[in-house]
Amino acid sequence: MARGTRATAALDKAGVAHGLHAYDYSAEVDSKGLAAAQALGIDPARMFKTLMAWVDKQPVVAVIPSDQRLSLKKLAAACAGKHAQMMEIAEAERRSGYRVGGISPFAQQRPATVLFASAAQAHERIWINAGQRGLLLDVAPADALRFLQARLADLCEE
Repeated sequence: MARGTRATAALDKAGVAHGLHAYDYSAEVDSKGLAAAQALGIDPARMFKTLMAWVDKQPVVAVIPSDQRLSLKKLAAACAGKHAQMMEIAEAERRSGYRVGGISPFAQQRPATVLFASAAQAHERIWINAGQRGLLLDVAPADALRFLQARLADLCEE
């Protein structure tokens, strides 16, 4: 297991405080975020997953709680767009530079707009994939938003 990734190196370089946590990753589970939360004993509402999508042909990274579902309608509206759709796995991996199950919003290969679910601000620290399957980082939401030049939006289904 690596001690760090491109994502953690970028956070280190920027002086963003974060913790690093390994767990046993399983590709066989339906919800990898929920499985990671359970493996580490973390409230699923604090475990955030990184989803790659297109809004009117523009790449967007949506970071939402692992116990929630992304609303494509709300994602499009948050980006002042008309249509949103999930990115194909191969394209998400190419654009991010990470493998699905390990995609981090930090230090992606190709820049994209990043939106965090508004729920992120309710927590002192949130857990996000660190760029490798089986490796998470915890970070203050305000630090993540600032580093990524991201913004908060209502992104989850009711």
